[in-house]
Amino acid sequence: MLELTGIDAGYGGFQALFGVSMKVEAGEVVAVIGSNGAGKTTLLRVISGLLAPTAGAMSMEGRDLIKTPPHKIIETGIAHVPESRRLFPRLSVEDNLRMGAFIPAARAKFGERLDYAYALFPRLKERRRQLAGTLSGGEQQMCAIARALMSAPKLVLLDEPSMGLAPVIVAQVFDLVRRIRGEGYTVLIVEQNVRQVLAVADRAYLLEVGRMKTSGAAAELAASDDIRKAYMGI
Repeated sequence: MLELTGIDAGYGGFQALFGVSMKVEAGEVVAVIGSNGAGKTTLLRVISGLLAPTAGAMSMEGRDLIKTPPHKIIETGIAHVPESRRLFPRLSVEDNLRMGAFIPAARAKFGERLDYAYALFPRLKERRRQLAGTLSGGEQQMCAIARALMSAPKLVLLDEPSMGLAPVIVAQVFDLVRRIRGEGYTVLIVEQNVRQVLAVADRAYLLEVGRMKTSGAAAELAASDDIRKAYMGI
């Protein structure tokens, strides 16, 4: 589905990614793990067109993403749930969801997609007229994920969904990941919470200082002594 080959990227004179290559197949949950500053958010920004790579190739179902204008990336089937959720705090929950359905294909099926989002997340229906900025942290993450699903994506990018949340809410967020995976979505998730994310992923990549260090089945990485010591405190 998604394939990256030899991707370099950075900001001005600072290079954040070095020759990154990876694949995500349809139906998978793939995790990219690593410490703060490893380049995980940069990687998702490159995939969603927010940051142009300086070298390499990138495709979604055979379509060249590098040649695709950033505002057209969502039409390839990629939806991005950014770090810190980035909701419109002064808009209602329902208006935030409406913003997720701005491409023509989604606008034509807005009512259908809205019913789907509310069926998946009933709490959002209860809060539909509430300002998004007044929601709890877990509810905001729910709203951000639902907003991404409004475009009926093929691939959902999740950037640090557990960041800044209390442990009990973190557990709820990873349950949300399981739920959207159960709905048939393909998920690429970057996350510092290594123990939790490896429990929901099929495969994982370890990104260190902008370079892919290793990859494999999530269960294998979770059992690795090096990863357990470095990232799980075990």
